[in-house]
Amino acid sequence: MAIFELDPVDLIEVAAVGEPGRRTFFLLATGSGRTLTLGCEKSQIQALVLRLHQMLEAQQIETPEQGGEATAAAGPAPGEPEWQIGEMGLGYHEARRMFVLVASQGAVGEGTDAPADDSPSVRFWLSHDQVIAFSKQAESVLAGGRPLCPRCGLPMDPAGHPCPVLNGARPIF
Repeated sequence: MAIFELDPVDLIEVAAVGEPGRRTFFLLATGSGRTLTLGCEKSQIQALVLRLHQMLEAQQIETPEQGGEATAAAGPAPGEPEWQIGEMGLGYHEARRMFVLVASQGAVGEGTDAPADDSPSVRFWLSHDQVIAFSKQAESVLAGGRPLCPRCGLPMDPAGHPCPVLNGARPIF
């Protein structure tokens, strides 16, 4: 398996392209003389942000209060992705006091559940400050999507949605 190292990462961000409800998500990073654009799913970014918050808390790393510099909700403009992320892993290296995010390419071809042995993988080495900045920027991009239903928390289209709390009886606006 080809493993790339971005050590250190200069910049890591999330970008979304398209209309809310039909957006395509990207993970963008630069470091070690390389720039990467990887395709990903919104749910992967949501899970990553959640886990980053949990790990920051576990490491007893204080995150500054909301405010300060706001990042554009759309994120930076991505190029063509090198590959689609299939799996992500996150760890903390105690000796270096750095987080390591590992992203591996998804399965290619029909009927494959696991990535091939020669699928690329990349390790992003992130400082505490980079993790905090990335989390805030990613949350900003995620918040730029469709509004959430106040009853069930699912995203609503402009025409409303059949809310499961109401058994889909009528659209919520």
